[in-house]
Amino acid sequence: MAMLPFRPTPFFANKNRAFWNLQLAGWGGAFLLRASAAIANSQPWDLLAVILVTTITGFSISLVLSVIYRQLINKQALIAWGTTAVTLVLAVVIYASIDAWVQGIYYAGTRETTFAQRFIGLSYIPLTLLGGWSALYYAINYFLTVEEQADRLERLEAQATSAQLAMLRYQLNPHFLFNTLNSISTLVLLKQTEPANAMLSRLSAFLRHTLIMEPCSQVTLAQEVETLQLYLDIERMRFEERLRTEFDIDEAAKEALLPSMLLQPLIENAVKYAVSPQEEGAHIALRAEVQGTRLRITVEDTGPGLAGPRQGDLLRLANAPDGKPASTGVGLANIRNRLMQAYGDDHRFETRSGAGGGFTVAIEIPYITAESEEAASTPAQPSPLSAEPGKSAPAIAFAPRRSMEPNA
Repeated sequence: MAMLPFRPTPFFANKNRAFWNLQLAGWGGAFLLRASAAIANSQPWDLLAVILVTTITGFSISLVLSVIYRQLINKQALIAWGTTAVTLVLAVVIYASIDAWVQGIYYAGTRETTFAQRFIGLSYIPLTLLGGWSALYYAINYFLTVEEQADRLERLEAQATSAQLAMLRYQLNPHFLFNTLNSISTLVLLKQTEPANAMLSRLSAFLRHTLIMEPCSQVTLAQEVETLQLYLDIERMRFEERLRTEFDIDEAAKEALLPSMLLQPLIENAVKYAVSPQEEGAHIALRAEVQGTRLRITVEDTGPGLAGPRQGDLLRLANAPDGKPASTGVGLANIRNRLMQAYGDDHRFETRSGAGGGFTVAIEIPYITAESEEAASTPAQPSPLSAEPGKSAPAIAFAPRRSMEPNA
C-alpha cells in the first residue's frame, strides 16, 4: 500500500488558530507548573482552584493586551514601546491585585498578612508571565512581518524577472515583422501577388504559433525547431535556393526545455548577415546534443563572418573590457539577456568566426526535460491526491499581514 506523502502545513498559516493554540498551550503550561509545585510541596488540593482562578485571570488579561498591542505594533517605536511599558505595568498591577485578593480569601484566618504584603510577594509571578507573554507576542509578530516582507520582495523580484523576460520576448516580434512586411511590400510593388499572398499566409501561421505562447514559457527543443521551420518557410519565399539549412538534433535533445523563441534571433541573424549579402547565399546549420547534464546548441553559417562589414558592426570583439564580445545587435543582446534571466551564471554563450569566414554561436544550458522538472517538483512517492501530470501548480496568494491575535 503506497503511503501518502507528508506535506507539513506551516504553523502560522492560520494566524488566528496559531494564536489560540499558543494561548492555551502557554497558560495551560503555567497552570500545570504552579499546580505541580503546589502538589510537590504537599499543599491542599483545594489550592488548585486558586491557581486555576489566577491562571484564568492572566489568560483574560493577555487577551486584552493583545487588542491593545495590535493598535501599537504599527506605531512609531517611541510611542509603541512607551505605551507598551505603561500598559504592561498596569496589567501587572491588576493581575497581582486579583491574585492577592483571591489568596487573601483562601488564607483568611490562617495567615495574618496584609493586602500590601501579599501584593508585593506575588507581583513577581504576573510580571514574569505577562512580561514574557508580551515579549513573545511582539517577537512572533515582528518575525511574521519580516517573513511577509521577504515573501513580498521575492514575489516582486519574480514579477520583475517575468516582466523583463516578457519585454525581451516581445522585442523579437517587431524586429522580425519589419523585415517580413518589407519583403511583402516589395513583392506587392512588383505585382507578384502569388508569392506575396503565400508569404502573408506563412506569416499569419508563424504569428499565430508564436503569439499563443506565453512570453516566459518554456518549450521543448522539438517545438522550437517547429517554430524555426515556420520562420524559414517565410524566408525561403525571399531567398529560394540561396537559403540552405541543416538540422542535426539528437533524439534526447529534442525533449530538452528552453525559453521559447530563444533560437529564432540566431537564425534571423544568419539569414540577414550570411544569406542576404551573398549572391550564392549561405548554408545555415543548427546542431544540438546532450553532453552529460548539459545541452549544447550551435548555430553555424557559411557567410562572410567578421570579415563582412555588417557582421563586423554587429559584434565588436576587439578591446572588449571583459574579454567577451560586446553585442550591439538586437538579436544577440536579446539572447544574452534572456539566458541570464533564465539561468543566471549557469549557462555559456559564445560567438566565434573563422579566418576564412563563417560565424558560429554556441549555447550551453542545463539539460532539463518536462519529466525531470516534474519529478523534481513532486514527492518521490506520488499519491492519488497529487496534481495531474502536465498541470502547473496553483499560484501562491499572499494575504495581507495580520497580527497574531484573535479576529485580527
